[in-house]
Amino acid sequence: MLPSSHLEPINLPFADCEGEARIYEHVDEFLAATSSNRRPISKDELEMTTGSAALLAGEFSEFISAASKLEKSYRALQDEVSALDQQLSERNVALSASLAENERMRLALQQIVDSMPCGVLVLDHAAVISMINPECKRLLGVDSSQIGDRSTKTLRQLSDRSGVNLEAPYRDASTGDTGQEYCIHSPSGDRWIEVRCRRLFQQSGSGSRIDQTILILRDVTAHKRAEQEREAARKAAALAELTTILAHEIRNPLASLELFAELIEKDRDRCAEWIANLRAGIRTLSGTVNNVLAFHGAGSPKLAPIELSALIGNAIDFARPIADQSAVSLEWSPSCERAVVMGNECALQQVVLNLVSNAIRHTPSGGRVTVSLRLDQSGDAEGGKCSTGCDAYITEFADTGCGIRADQIDRLFEPGFSGSSDRTGLGLSVCRQIMKQHGGSISVSHRSERGALFTIQIPRFQTEPATA
Repeated sequence: MLPSSHLEPINLPFADCEGEARIYEHVDEFLAATSSNRRPISKDELEMTTGSAALLAGEFSEFISAASKLEKSYRALQDEVSALDQQLSERNVALSASLAENERMRLALQQIVDSMPCGVLVLDHAAVISMINPECKRLLGVDSSQIGDRSTKTLRQLSDRSGVNLEAPYRDASTGDTGQEYCIHSPSGDRWIEVRCRRLFQQSGSGSRIDQTILILRDVTAHKRAEQEREAARKAAALAELTTILAHEIRNPLASLELFAELIEKDRDRCAEWIANLRAGIRTLSGTVNNVLAFHGAGSPKLAPIELSALIGNAIDFARPIADQSAVSLEWSPSCERAVVMGNECALQQVVLNLVSNAIRHTPSGGRVTVSLRLDQSGDAEGGKCSTGCDAYITEFADTGCGIRADQIDRLFEPGFSGSSDRTGLGLSVCRQIMKQHGGSISVSHRSERGALFTIQIPRFQTEPATA
């Protein structure tokens, strides 16, 4: 008998007296029905029949009890199945909602990627295209119908079709961003594209492996053109600056050359002397032009051992006609006869001539300009040692002119700064640059009396024998 055939549990006790009475009633009925046809039943047979009926009733009672327990277990199982079915239904609803949300997010991200102003190209671990946005197609010059078919499915095929070597940044990419620029030639003009690559890794128990690679493409044509325009403007400004410096630096030699020409015309007795000075001035002027060109370029002047005392003396002799014309006394007092330094003769003459000319220009008639040279071995913090740590020759240019205002001293060597409106303010900046190229320095200070004091330092030639 199946448990489902009972609406109520079967719990009828057959071991009680009522059950036994019913059993014996059935036995009596059986005996009465068979008494007419059968022989009389003996007492032993009756007891055996009665015992079998009682045993059958007991077994049947146990079966009913087991069936009742099985029915309870079945109903408990049905309740568990119903609960699991309810949980499954709820989880199916949540999964459907999650899938719908993921699809919504995917569409939103796809719209964002499609509307980005830069090209986005996503590749899987086998370099097969899994996503490409419209801007990337435009930059590479490919149609939407060409992406995804057999002819344009991998990165190599896309590189071949677009003419842009996208495999190079793909091979060179690491965990960090890397970028390469490519020029695309077209009838409308050259276009520049920058390609940056980024790896995405998937973590696993055995380590990490490349999952996807993202290539970001940007049109940098406007940036490249702006760079070219800035470079052209820089070159134009450099040319203008070079022209201005050159005009400024040749002004002083030209003034001396003009005076020598006048002296040649007026003083025939000393014509040979003036012609020699004129030729020296022309050489100085040529050297000044070459030095300005070298100063403006990226290179450094060629240095060689030169005698500083003779160099300064020649420059002073060349500027002396200007001092005489201005009624300014020009004195030269070296304290050492031989002063060998590593330098460029034209460049150092340019510095000396510039400082002497400035001193004469700012000194009134009847004033005095004094140039001195000495070797400083004291190691004084004020400047006895050059930046190289060796002994230095110090040349001082002192004048009795109007001096320099305190607020102008710090800016005096800045390019373009000038204390007077009729000057370009480039001479002293050129002098400072030349001294740096020689490992020396230039400075200016107040004097206790009227006037200014300019000081230049240049290292002593190392192989020169020391003097007491």
